Amino acid sequence: MVFWWLLGRTRISSCVCGSKRGYEYQQKCSLVNVKLKWVKDKALDAAVAGEKDLRATCNLVSIIAAAPNFCLPIYSLLRHQGQLGLPHDLKLSTFIRKYPTIFRESHVVDSGGTCVPCFELTPEALDLYHEQLIVLKQNLKELLDRLCKLLMLTKEMTLPLQTVDQLRWDMGLPYDYYDSLIPHHLDLFSSVRLPDDRVGLKLRAWDDKLAVSQLQKNALLQQKEDMKNNCLAFPIQFTRGFGLKRKCMEWLEEWQRLPYTSPYADASHLDPRADVSEKRIVGLFHELLHLTIQKKTERKNLSNLRKPLSLPQKFTKVFERHPGIFYISKKCDTQTVVLREAYDRQQLLHKHPLTHVREKFACMMRKGLLDRSRGLLKITASANPREVVAYGNKLGDSDLHKEAGSDCDLFSEYESDEHFFDHS
Repeated sequence: MVFWWLLGRTRISSCVCGSKRGYEYQQKCSLVNVKLKWVKDKALDAAVAGEKDLRATCNLVSIIAAAPNFCLPIYSLLRHQGQLGLPHDLKLSTFIRKYPTIFRESHVVDSGGTCVPCFELTPEALDLYHEQLIVLKQNLKELLDRLCKLLMLTKEMTLPLQTVDQLRWDMGLPYDYYDSLIPHHLDLFSSVRLPDDRVGLKLRAWDDKLAVSQLQKNALLQQKEDMKNNCLAFPIQFTRGFGLKRKCMEWLEEWQRLPYTSPYADASHLDPRADVSEKRIVGLFHELLHLTIQKKTERKNLSNLRKPLSLPQKFTKVFERHPGIFYISKKCDTQTVVLREAYDRQQLLHKHPLTHVREKFACMMRKGLLDRSRGLLKITASANPREVVAYGNKLGDSDLHKEAGSDCDLFSEYESDEHFFDHS
């Protein structure tokens, strides 16, 4: 089998890596033009598709749980529409009503006497939310370390807050992390004004203890010989039926033997046109995906990291060139980059405690959909609509009724930049 043959060969130490002459040769070599085909992986596709709607649901749970009386009218929820990742043509109220085991609907009356849909959490969903808070508290140190490492991957130890927002679900950050987490750890983080006038999250100090990649940790634990000559090879596995031509095998074997540059090390000396530079980029995203709790993220989230990570144009081509390390799933109307080594078919090999909570939410969602399809659940409105109370900034009647049409594009996608204060 190609995988085992290749893996066995890549474990052999190469004398080329141990000599300065060999290293200079690799620096002078340009990228080898090898094209590897994309092959569908049903198991990993299922892992991605199984989380459809989960992120939006969990974020809505966090938003509602933070509200007075754990209840919010629809116009207050619409302010977060852009950050939920829902299709633009899907009304928010329609989405919420899909999951009656999570959300309970009632009505409130506004100052003009109009009935407005209002949503709260079911007791079971609220209990699960509290369980999630406990898990986050128990794993706070680990969460902070991963956020620090994420910032350490960047040139200035800084990321735009907008970029962190895009990664917060994958990183396991609380939805309101900039209010509930950052202000309590100003010894680690500060907010700064970026040259383009956006707000950025900055790590105050470098931590040498954290500057060790997962690939290096694994090599140390396994006491690999490759650690001595710094020729670390990435774990590789291909989709069943993946045909690898001999030319590609030989290229990949030699590529695996190239020197490994830590994503936390200065790489300014590397020739961006050389294979050794490409290996450094692969190592960077290998590490970044390991920092996520489910070892995957949407491709667009990685594309937005080009400038902070000082990467060349078209750097995401490494995902297509290395299908044995990364898998690109095209499920859920997007492209998701998955770290292959982290999965055994569609199951994560090592699950973060927060993943177990998310799986419980997903199970509750599936139960609600199944019960609705069987006619076991009936959505009933409150017999006595309550008078609407003040939920955030008061909106006019025109804002209130926008939900009757399209929910999308009502608010800016990242409103958090406006009230993240500079603590530096």
